[in-house]
Order: sequence, then C-alpha cells, then structure tokens
Amino acid sequence: MTRPANTSATSAIALGAAATPARLSAGALGNSASQTALADINQAIGEMKAMVVQPLLQSSVEALNRGDFKAGGALALQALERDERNGFGWYLLAISRESAGDFAGSITCYESALGLLPDHAEIANNLGRLAFRLGQSEVAEKLFRHFLVRFPNHHEGANNLGCALRDQGRFDEAIEVLKACLTVTPQYPMVWNTLGTVLAEQGDAATAQIFFDQALNLQPDFPKARYNRGNMHLAMGDPAGAFDDCQAALLGQLTPDERQMMLLARSTIRIALGQIGEGWDDYEARLHPDFADVTHFVVDRPRWEPGTDLAGKSLLVIGEQGLGDEILFANTLEDIQTELGAKGKLTLAVEARLVGLFQTSFPKAHVLAHATFKADGRTFRTLPGLDEASIDMWTPLASPLRSLRRTVESFPVRDRYMSADPARVAHWKSVLETAPAGRKVGLLWKSAVTNGARHRFFSPFDQWSGILATPGVCFVNLQYGDCSAELAHARDVLGVDIWTPPGIDLKNDLEEVAALSCALDLVLGFANATLNIAAACGAPAWLISTPGAWPRLGTDRYPWYPQMRTYVTPQFGSWDEVMGQVATDLARFSDDR
Repeated sequence: MTRPANTSATSAIALGAAATPARLSAGALGNSASQTALADINQAIGEMKAMVVQPLLQSSVEALNRGDFKAGGALALQALERDERNGFGWYLLAISRESAGDFAGSITCYESALGLLPDHAEIANNLGRLAFRLGQSEVAEKLFRHFLVRFPNHHEGANNLGCALRDQGRFDEAIEVLKACLTVTPQYPMVWNTLGTVLAEQGDAATAQIFFDQALNLQPDFPKARYNRGNMHLAMGDPAGAFDDCQAALLGQLTPDERQMMLLARSTIRIALGQIGEGWDDYEARLHPDFADVTHFVVDRPRWEPGTDLAGKSLLVIGEQGLGDEILFANTLEDIQTELGAKGKLTLAVEARLVGLFQTSFPKAHVLAHATFKADGRTFRTLPGLDEASIDMWTPLASPLRSLRRTVESFPVRDRYMSADPARVAHWKSVLETAPAGRKVGLLWKSAVTNGARHRFFSPFDQWSGILATPGVCFVNLQYGDCSAELAHARDVLGVDIWTPPGIDLKNDLEEVAALSCALDLVLGFANATLNIAAACGAPAWLISTPGAWPRLGTDRYPWYPQMRTYVTPQFGSWDEVMGQVATDLARFSDDR
C-alpha cells in the first residue's frame, strides 16, 4: 500500500473528552446520479450536433440510470478516448467515479467537465458537494456561489452555501443566505433544518429546535431533522427526549453513513441516560466502514473481541480520538494488565506527546507513538516501528469499555490511574513557592480545538471575573495555546495577574504538565486535555460541565475521576449560576487552609 501524506488531523467522532455531541445532520444537497439529473444531461447530449461520441454518451447515461456505474464509466472513457475534450464525457465519468466512492478521482473529472462546460452550473454544485464532503469548505463555497449566480436562491444551492459558511464559522452570513432562500421558497424542509444547525452551532439550542420543528411540520418523516432535534433535547438536559427522537430518526430512510452517525449519536444519549453498556455497544459504530469519519487502523493482526481470554497474550491497544480521550479511555488499562497476567504483554500506541506519561504510568507496558495520515478523504492510523509478529491481537483503546465498564459501579473508586513523576512533582512544588502568595489554583478556560461547535462548551472569558476576584488565591495558567489576549484582559481589565509557570511548554511537555498539576492545590476549568491529565493523575480538580455531557454517565459527577467535583450548567450558554457557585466555593476553599 502506498503511504499517504502525513497530517495531524484526526477524524471527528461523536464522543470526545469535552463531551462534544454527535455532529448535526445537514450537508450539501444534490445527487449527480439521480434520474432527474441524468435526464437533464441526456437532453443536453441529445441537443448536440451529430458527433461520433453521442451514442456512447447516451449509452453511458442509460447505464448510470440502471445503477451500473462501472459500465457507465467505461462508456464515458470510450467517448473520451475518441474526444478527450468532450465535457459531457468528463461529466459522466465524474458521476461514475463518485458513485463508486472514488471521490478524489471524481473531483478531477468534475473539474475537467466544468472547464469544458462553463455554462453548466450544475457541475459546479456537484463539484462543490464533493469538496464539502472532503472538508474543503472554502473551495465548496466558491463553487456553490458559481451555481447560485445561474440559479439565484435555488434551494439546493442556498442550502449548500449555508453549510459551507457554517462550517467556516461564518454564522451570520449563513443565516442571511438561508433566510433569503426561505423568503422566496419556504417549502423546503432541508433548508429549515440547515438553518437550525447554524443556530445550534452558535449554542442557541432553543431557537434551533424551533427550526427543526418547522422542518418536521413540512415533512413529519424527515429523519435528519428529528435526529437534530434530539441533539437539542440533549443540549437542554433532556436525554430521554433525545433518545426518543434518535430512535424515530433511525426508522427513517437513511444512507449507510447517516445510519452509523445516528447510532454513534445514540451511544452518547444512552450513556447520558445511564444505559452505559448499551451505549458502549452502539459506540462501535465509529469503526463501521460505512461511517464517513471512520479511522482505518493499519494493523494486520486479529482484533480483540469481548469475552476473549487475555491470559498470557500479547495485546496491542491503540489510542483513538484526541489527547483527552486517550487519557479518559486509559481508565481500563490497569484491568487489562491484570487480565494479561504475569506472562502477558501490553503494547500501547498513543499520541506522540503522551508516550512519556503513559510509560511512567504503565511501566510494564511497551509504549510507542502512533501516526495518523489522510489519503483520498480517509483517515488512517499507522504504527511506525511496531513488530506486528510479536502481537497476538489488537483493539482500539475505547473498545474494552464494552466489557470492563458497563455500569457506574464498574468504575473503580481510586485516587488515580495514571502517574506523574514524583521527582518532577517535587520540582514544581519548589517552583510554585516563588509564585505570588495564596492557594495555587491552575486555571483552564478553553480548548485549542475551536472548529465546529466546540466553542459552545466554554464560557466567554468575561464570565470568569467573579472567580478571578477570589482573595487569597494565586491563579496559575495551565491553558495551552495562545492565551495572551485573555491574560492581558485579566491583568488590565480585571486587575488579576494569572501567573504563568516558567520553563514549560503547556501544549507539548505533557509529563511536566502532569507533574505541575499534581503540585497545585487545585485544577479548575472545562473538560480539555489538560484537565483530563490532571484528574487521571490524581490532582484535586473541579470541572464546569454542560447538559447532556456523556462522561457523567447519567450521574451528577465524573465516575472516571472520583476526586473531581462537578458543576453542571442548566443549559448551553447559561453560565451565570454555575460560575457564581464556583466563585462561592472557591472563596471557602481559599479560607479553609
């Protein structure tokens, strides 16, 4: 297999350490292989002047209409062999390749067709759909705008442009495009649905639900809108309502990708309802080949299944999702080592920055770094330097939860399951003595991942003002990434200096981050990678959580980290009450020395 180019991107999955919900369902509309679209192409071909390739092109259309994409593509190729500048030949070949799942190849063909048939704006719409599917939102935007010049306020074009703008975070522009379309043609439920997803991305679940309701009024059996409305129920703290809508959506007509996406969403809902075992079973949808965001693990060994006897075996466990998830899902590794026994061998493949911390935490294991690659829109995870012959079986890191953590009671009550280096903890305790006086409280207020809806899980920095005013506290910056603006705002507007520890890269030196966290009196913030590291290593931690956050497992706490105190907002965007309670409790914490 040819090795694809390296990339740091990882697939976006429903579960995440920040309790990210399942992605909403509203993508680019259009089907280049629909009977209507093919009829339009056939009519255009029929209007061509007599050409030697015309019969081949019409035969290609007939084959595509039958669903015989291989034959349709072969006939289009024959036409192009006789006339390589025939735009319809490239167009039909593009449809054939797209229908066969060759998205990269189909994009090349669509580009050739658009260059030769510039007046056929439908090609731009189809090419834009593919670019959007492959995550190229800016390219897709330009193509959808090209289509809308020819067909102003066309519901497909407006929907598709709205999706492209939404995925770039340009919410106001997306709303303007979609509302303009609905003013002219209010009868299309998908456009109402897409408008709802834009509001949901902004964190306005209540208004988003109104638009999803309108889509369902127009089309009661519209599974995407029902699924999206279920996500709004979850966002507003109603997992039972979310489950009912998700179940109803799964009964509708769905593409294979949509079905797996909704099963994955149902996993988070079930876990939030306390149906933990069933939730982990549904979570296996993330590995289904029909799931668009599936990660392909490039390892040629048998895969572990629940119930397999591990005694004396050599097991490879491969990390998945993001940094925080690899820490969270490591909750089962002590149990796995016990099952392997003294004669067994555990190999762990984790994100490169975590190798040292995992090796310290699990000294009997062999720890190496995995690598993630993208090729043709697909994600591959490889294991450079691994001797596969030494491995009996392998598993993604989250899958053992299916057998080891099926109930809340199965989560062990222990002070930690990962370990910071004691010598480095002592070092940071010494360094903290040079910081300003007061109890040392590490602060985390955002995630470095800002794409999609992630921002909804983190309050505006101004909301921290009451907490930062707590006397007797030295706030220590644990926030990775560029946070200069927030530090300046705290200093210049709020009159609080958030102390930044010297000599540490908070993004990359994760062994040091773990030790520093354990040297602090408290770590306080939202669910991001650093908070998971701190809590897994046993540091005292307070978490500000959101409605429907699945890691609470249907409880009011975080069973993964028994020492963690959890504060839950009543709904997305409602920060005042919780931040006020944190400020009150922190004042007591400061006084109780």
